Order: sequence, then C-alpha cells, then structure tokens
Amino acid sequence: MRKLTHSEIEINRKKPEEMKNYIRNSIHVVCDNIRSIYNVGSIFRTSDAAFIEKIYLTGYTPHPPRKEIEKVALGATETVPWEYYKDPLEIVNKLKKENIKIAVLEITDNENLIWNVKADQFPLCLVLGNEITGVSKEIIDLADLSFEIPMLGMKQSLNVSVAYGIAVFEMVRKINFNV
Repeated sequence: MRKLTHSEIEINRKKPEEMKNYIRNSIHVVCDNIRSIYNVGSIFRTSDAAFIEKIYLTGYTPHPPRKEIEKVALGATETVPWEYYKDPLEIVNKLKKENIKIAVLEITDNENLIWNVKADQFPLCLVLGNEITGVSKEIIDLADLSFEIPMLGMKQSLNVSVAYGIAVFEMVRKINFNV
C-alpha cells in the first residue's frame, strides 16, 4: 500500500466548472445561530465532500465573504450553494412547503439515533444548532424528525461541525448505498 499523490487523487475529483452537471445528494443544511466562524468553514468543507444540495446560514451565523471561513473551507464556499436568512424559521417553513422533511440534530425525548435515517426520508433538511444552546425550540416544534449521535462517555455533545460530519456521511451512506 502507498499513499496516493495529490495529482493521482485529483484525477477523480469533480472540476469546479462541471459541478452543475452532477446530481447533488438531497440534503439541505440549516445552521441555526452557529457562533464560531471556524465551525462554519468546517461545515462548508464537509458539505462539499458530502456533495449536499445547499447550506442555509441563519441568524447571527457568520457567512462569506470572511477570510476566517475561507481558511477552513478551502474554497468550498465557491462549490457549495448557500444562502443567508436572518430568520431561520423563514427558510425552515419554506423548505417544509417544498415537502422537504426537517430533521434536527439534537438530543430530544424522541431518542432516534442517526443510524436510523432511511433512504426514503430524503429530501431532508438537517438543522444544526448553536454550540451552547443547540437547535431552537421554535425549530424543534416544526421538525418532522430528530436524530442524535450516541454519546458513550461523560460528555453530552460533540462540536457542531464534528457532529455534522458524522451525521451527513451516515445520510450520504444511506442515499448512495441504501444500507
């Protein structure tokens, strides 16, 4: 075994000018008042890797153009479609009207592990919450589903961008491999 070179890896990657020719994974993401500019950059980069449909940055979530976002996103703000909404409820309600299921990544009384996501639940919008307070009650009240990541140690949560990475790739696995 050997590590592939950058040029060997690049051969199989999508080219920026061809991105619109590919069908994206039917996952939308709402960032509900994310505080950290670096978490936003990480969410963009992971969203590019997962080839999601679109990111919606809401409330006081930092949004491009910001050099701090770019430092982590490494160009993903140019390859992942995104929009900014001051009010997260506006985009959540709009997506619901388009028959896109709203799922919060949050610990709720409806214990439902992310591994339980099913291919027939897409298109889906995954809502990520604030690093301290989580997803707002108003969005949870509108949600169709909740998913959580099992926490086996003492801590009750992960960094939002880490949790998103775990969740979105489980979703991509279900969409693309139907397992």
